[in-house]
Amino acid sequence: MVVNSAPGSGGDVALDGLRRVIDQVVGMPVLIATAEAPHWPVVWVNEAFTRTTGLTLDDVAGPAAGLVAMAAEDGSGLRHLGEAVLADRPTSALLRLRRAGDDWFWARTVVTPIAGGADDTPTHWVAALVDVTAEVDRDAAVAQEVEVVRRESEDLALIAAVSDLIMDLDDPYGLQLIAELLIRRVVAWAGFYVDDDGLQAADGLDNRRAAHAAGRRPPAGGQARPAYVRRGRPSPTDAVQRLLDGEGEGAAFPIDLPLDGPHEAGSVSAWLAADLRDRLGDAVADGGDPHHVAVLPLPGRHRVLGLLVVLARPGAVPPRGGLGAPVPVRGGMDARTRTILSLTARRVGLAMENARLYAREHRVAETLQRAMLPEQAEVDGLDVWSYYAPNVVYAQVGGDWYDVVQISSDVVGIVIGDVVGHDVEAAAAMGQLRSVVRAYAFEVTEPGPVLERVDTLVGGMRIPRSAGLVLSTLTRSVPADGACATWRLDYSRAGHLPALLVRAGEVTLLDAAGGALIGFGDGRRSTASQDLHPGDVLVYYTDGLIERRDRSLLDGLVALREIAAGATAVDAAGIGEELLARLADSPEDDVAVVVVRIPDLVDASGHAGNVRSRRWQLPGEPSSIARARHAVVRTCHAWDLGDAANAELVVSELVANAVLHGWGRVTLRLHDTGEGLRIEVEDSNPTPPVATEGHPGRIGGFGMRIVERLADWGWRPSGGGKVVWARVHPAAGPDGSAAGTRGTDPV
Repeated sequence: MVVNSAPGSGGDVALDGLRRVIDQVVGMPVLIATAEAPHWPVVWVNEAFTRTTGLTLDDVAGPAAGLVAMAAEDGSGLRHLGEAVLADRPTSALLRLRRAGDDWFWARTVVTPIAGGADDTPTHWVAALVDVTAEVDRDAAVAQEVEVVRRESEDLALIAAVSDLIMDLDDPYGLQLIAELLIRRVVAWAGFYVDDDGLQAADGLDNRRAAHAAGRRPPAGGQARPAYVRRGRPSPTDAVQRLLDGEGEGAAFPIDLPLDGPHEAGSVSAWLAADLRDRLGDAVADGGDPHHVAVLPLPGRHRVLGLLVVLARPGAVPPRGGLGAPVPVRGGMDARTRTILSLTARRVGLAMENARLYAREHRVAETLQRAMLPEQAEVDGLDVWSYYAPNVVYAQVGGDWYDVVQISSDVVGIVIGDVVGHDVEAAAAMGQLRSVVRAYAFEVTEPGPVLERVDTLVGGMRIPRSAGLVLSTLTRSVPADGACATWRLDYSRAGHLPALLVRAGEVTLLDAAGGALIGFGDGRRSTASQDLHPGDVLVYYTDGLIERRDRSLLDGLVALREIAAGATAVDAAGIGEELLARLADSPEDDVAVVVVRIPDLVDASGHAGNVRSRRWQLPGEPSSIARARHAVVRTCHAWDLGDAANAELVVSELVANAVLHGWGRVTLRLHDTGEGLRIEVEDSNPTPPVATEGHPGRIGGFGMRIVERLADWGWRPSGGGKVVWARVHPAAGPDGSAAGTRGTDPV
């Protein structure tokens, strides 16, 4: 539209026509301004403009720049509009404008130049306004909902990440990993304190283990402070102590702890503030408030287990409180941060209690299982090797068992048995039978009468599972002339597979003195005897060794006899390992094996053809350390590996660590690598070993340092724990001068 009039002539005929057209055609608010830079005075508004804004021409007449007073402080729309007018081009902008009564509304404003001057320059500008308040409010509400959903999604993802870390809370750095996650997402610094026989900063649940783990950075002040142990009655104004006692409102809101005090001397608040001042150097340098932290309890079911301490990010400073006053940190953190921290603290507290409850139950179960698991005594004058592997993964015990016990100085009892089934009930029945057999064996000694008594007692006990076993005794006789001692075997069988006697490559089934299953005897059990010669080998076994789906029991027995007859090893462990390697590669049932060899001085020094790998399963108790040392010495002698002193010391340290810090049974494996003896010790604790410089204030802690001096060593995870290995060099001197290096497992 062209208006042929001079600029500024508000009464021009053409402009009057434009006004009439706008009034008749355009129903939206419109104003007209002349194109007189830099003021662009408003010369006309229509009735729709007045109805919408409550403003008349008298209210807005004058420079159009005065309309800025109608707009909100956010001038992005006005800037865009001004740039378009200066460039003489039409445009539109979203403006937030004020009505006559100071009521705000959103308007989509479209400005159009009206050409008519020289060179078609604009003479007027027409501005049309469309009230889009409802649309903008709706979009804002949707955007707010989207933002809320986004924030909630982020929060849920954070809580889910915390939950994932909580699943591995028994990791020695489990608590530290959760604190690091909070630092990345919501706070400037976070740390956990565990109240376990005293309050102390903790990286994991087992604070003692984590404190000495390699790689932990000490606090900025140097050594970690000793744990805080409350002495005497707590002060009623000590806010942190009230949290630990489960009092106050800290369960719902974090409390504020002023780091610059003052705090009552000897209080937990004073100790915690001092400890935090040592630890917060880096966080304060990053902009955190150096004066205040927020403290939350870690609640268990019945008591508070510790504290979560956080330093708010810059701009979120908690309000100051008086001495020990439990001031809720509401202003220092938004509701979202408080919710995340509270949920984290509650989940960590419950997870800590569950982990400790599981650990206690695990110790109880381990104690009960250890009472039922097979045992092997160290027998003077006999070479004995034993193996046991239950087919029940979770119970760790099954229905098979064995015992090797020293009945008297010259009598050794050996029993191997099998209860029908391999579940916990079978294990319980096995435990009862083992105790009964052992008790009567010490009292009567002769196998037949022992089983007769067992029959009588079992009949009254109503054990729900039937069982078979072989009970034998080996009796040593020392001739008066001082000649070598001789051994006699007495045995009785109750429905169990016969043991094998291997002599000079010939195998004899010890199948005499047979009888019914335990509890089904007719009142009379016989005893068979067999004189033993030096070099003789006895093999006791359960059906899990020889029977599989693709191999019948008879076929398996034939295979066992052939392998035993052709065994080339000269010691019990080597023979046992050869049997397992050939027959028990994929067992489908519980397996128990005992190999007993009568020493023969003639062939004890030879080792040609030996199986150069062997294994022992040991209970997780201190007596296993001595057994492991004896096993290594005998193996080094059988394999002609020279001086066994270093290997004996290495295995002693590895097995001692497994007994002290692991749980469950300990598996010892020895391998001749051609470059030295390789020792592997496996336990059920997945925490890796660490070489330390000793434990502050305690004797010990140098075990892995000793191993480093004598061998290369490393570790690898296993199915439910870890394997620590060490390779002892043949060239290592008795004084351990050949230093080893820690490395990765080459296997």
